[in-house]
Amino acid sequence: MDIKQLRFLVALEETGHFGQAAARCHVTQPTLSMRLRNLEEELGLELVRRGQRFEGFTEEGRRILAWARGLLAAQDGLYAEAAACRGQLVGTLRLGVVPLAGFDPMRLLRLFAAAHPELRFRLFALSSEQILERLASNQLDLGLSYLERLDREHFDSLALADTRMGLLYDHRHFSIDPANLSWEAVAAQPLGLLSSGMHFRQSIDHALRSRGLNPQPRLETDAVHQLLQAVRAGLCCAVLPLHSGLDRLAEGLTLSPIDAAQTLAPLGLILRRAAPRSALAEACFNAARTLLAEDSIEPIDQHIDHSD
Repeated sequence: MDIKQLRFLVALEETGHFGQAAARCHVTQPTLSMRLRNLEEELGLELVRRGQRFEGFTEEGRRILAWARGLLAAQDGLYAEAAACRGQLVGTLRLGVVPLAGFDPMRLLRLFAAAHPELRFRLFALSSEQILERLASNQLDLGLSYLERLDREHFDSLALADTRMGLLYDHRHFSIDPANLSWEAVAAQPLGLLSSGMHFRQSIDHALRSRGLNPQPRLETDAVHQLLQAVRAGLCCAVLPLHSGLDRLAEGLTLSPIDAAQTLAPLGLILRRAAPRSALAEACFNAARTLLAEDSIEPIDQHIDHSD
């Protein structure tokens, strides 16, 4: 067994396709398949369900995957820790971000990249539940998510801000008075919203229903870029977080604050407490605190424990 076989196995899980996994690992598909069969023979287990194409993992395969991810994270962490001991930070930071986060993650990554130019980043758009699951299984280094019902025993967190909400519209298509923009005024507009079940959508629904409002959205989607496309096309307006940077992505867009509008829980940076905890993740926490201090924004709530 060697570490490449484990990387092949994890790549297959992440892509769900033999050819894509091989391309990610820079090998041919026959080579990847052969090395995975060698791993199965060595372990005496069937790990992968095969048909005409990849059909998933066996129950035993999923148990082995958990160990493989841990070993790969330990290897990456070892190299990152060695670099940190030399005064360097290298490697790839894996960050999970909820859709429509009320804190622009690029502000943090730009600061981090400026201080450590050799770093690379992988971003994943995930639900808050998926972020916690992947942090717990060491598939992510950090999560940018809501802190509601966070298990403080297993996760550290740095609260970034309450997420205030505004109405995004294209002034070429809509004439809206931004002064004293109420939820009643918002409900009167054709709305584009994230799909039901997402935390940000739940906060919008709660605000509307608590005021006896029940507008029928013109468009629902789980993709933020489609929401922005619909706004630019004049199909609808959208409720988005303030300070997310999304209103600056195209000309003609205006994001006006809604009175008494914020999400049900603050947004924060989340780090798993259990080892291995990478030097990259720890450094990103420090970068976040620096960014907050420079912006003169006090963290709402800190739950950081350095006793481990």
